[in-house]
Amino acid sequence: MKGDSRHQCFIYKGPPSEQLPLMATRIKVKLDEGYRCLYLNSPAMVMGLQSCLATRGFDVASEGSKSKLILSSEQMVAADGGFDIELMLSKLSSAVDDALSAGYKGLFATGDMTWEFASEKNFAKLMEYEFRLEELFSKCEALHGICQYHQDTLPGEATWQALLTHRMVVVDERLSRVNPHFQSQEHLRKSEDIFPI
Repeated sequence: MKGDSRHQCFIYKGPPSEQLPLMATRIKVKLDEGYRCLYLNSPAMVMGLQSCLATRGFDVASEGSKSKLILSSEQMVAADGGFDIELMLSKLSSAVDDALSAGYKGLFATGDMTWEFASEKNFAKLMEYEFRLEELFSKCEALHGICQYHQDTLPGEATWQALLTHRMVVVDERLSRVNPHFQSQEHLRKSEDIFPI
């Protein structure tokens, strides 16, 4: 995969459980390629993904015990109760290092932005997180990932930010495409009005 395609977004509507087969396939591909995989979502979605992977013949219990697959509902919360960008980026960076030290090709991480941000409503912080995350991807070539955006649970500006800040968008279980809406971080930081009316 080319360097600029390692940080992708997946924007979807409808019940999140309907997207589990797509995520299970993506995760299974990365596991088969030799990556450690990290999935961040609600407890119900974690259980759903376990079931979905099991139906594909993946031994979730065995691989989880070896830390090849890490399923987590942990939220990165700051002292004020909001999403902690620094903590999240630090944990991701450490997880990449740990995966490499354990002999994996790297880390594939995917998380649902609604879950990660919990009650956070500061979407300026969301864009800053995506900027900082893109910087982490450019420094860590062993990091691959998909940011999941559920349109039914996020305001329109949040999903628009996803389109502006990701070079690639996930289309289905196997296909991703170049995102025509992507804007460089430099351009976005200079822009006074990035949201369409």
